[in-house]
Amino acid sequence: MDTGETGDGHRTWRNRPARRRAAVAALAGAAGLVVVGAVFVVLPGAVVDHDLAGAGVAAQERLKAVNDVRTMLLQVVGGLVVLFGAYATWRQLRVSQDALRATQEGYVTDRFSRAVDQLGSDKPDVRIGGLHALWRIAEQSARDREAIISIQAAYLRTQLPWPPAGPGAPAADVPIDDIAPLETRAADSQVALTALGVLCEKREQSWVNLSATDLRRADCDGLWFPDVNLDRACMEAAGLYHAQLSQASLVSVDLRHADLTTAVLRRARCVLADLRGAKLVEADLPDADFTETDLREANLRKADAHGALFHRADLRMADLRGTDLSTADLAGARLTGALASEHTRWPAGFDPAAAGVVDSDDPGPEPPPLLQPPGMTWQAPPLRSAP
Repeated sequence: MDTGETGDGHRTWRNRPARRRAAVAALAGAAGLVVVGAVFVVLPGAVVDHDLAGAGVAAQERLKAVNDVRTMLLQVVGGLVVLFGAYATWRQLRVSQDALRATQEGYVTDRFSRAVDQLGSDKPDVRIGGLHALWRIAEQSARDREAIISIQAAYLRTQLPWPPAGPGAPAADVPIDDIAPLETRAADSQVALTALGVLCEKREQSWVNLSATDLRRADCDGLWFPDVNLDRACMEAAGLYHAQLSQASLVSVDLRHADLTTAVLRRARCVLADLRGAKLVEADLPDADFTETDLREANLRKADAHGALFHRADLRMADLRGTDLSTADLAGARLTGALASEHTRWPAGFDPAAAGVVDSDDPGPEPPPLLQPPGMTWQAPPLRSAP
């Protein structure tokens, strides 16, 4: 008996919240009916009586006025319902977008982690897959782009140190013609370099470090490396056709036989660099600093070098035909045997003959790049100048 009473008491206690909710719902419904009745039954008549201010009107006219007020109230209520529905839809859309964004970020994070793990593989094709995955993530996710650029730069510094290290890297003294292009001897590094040169066009950070890297015979044609630190890197015979190197740091860089045709080196710092035999045809060199740089046998035909600094630079046997040096600083520069033409522009008061410059005929239009030998088969001619 006691047990039955106890069970009934528990059931009563459990049912109490349900009963309370039912009572509250009934009260709310009744209150809603009262409000609706007041709004659509009482309020229109009160509004009409207020507006009439005791004036006598026919019952039919009063009924019409009351119905007009009711119609107006219905329109207002309908508009509020539409607005509330639109707001609810917008809120639901925002919640859905936030959930989708969180899902996408989680997916990107997972892809990012897997791609980084692939870089540590001992299989080149797996590393290449990881680099391509990071490249694609950087193009799709602006917030991850800077981190991926840093990872790619660190990957290149680790895989291609200069001086060379590791059993598979060609020694520093191997002739350049005996070294395979970077895309052949280290395909994963070429992929990282290409991705870096594409992503740097849209980067936000001000500096990328590629110093002391082995980029011999690297393919950098058309890539973007502004504000990149390439100090002490070896880029011998690298392809830099139409590359963007504005404000890059190229201190003590080795660019012998590099193809810098139409490259942009505005305000680049090329101090103590080795550009012997480099091709800078129609290059954009305003305000670049070539202090104490070795430019012997370099081809600067039709280059724009106004405002450039050539303090104590070695320009012996360089091709300066058609070069704009009108406001360049040639203090202490050596020009013995350099070629010039009638289209070469010199600084005011500069005497090219006294500097040992040789007059030569203008070479005419430059051949289009499609007619140039590809980097895979191009052989560097021997330099006449001593190291």
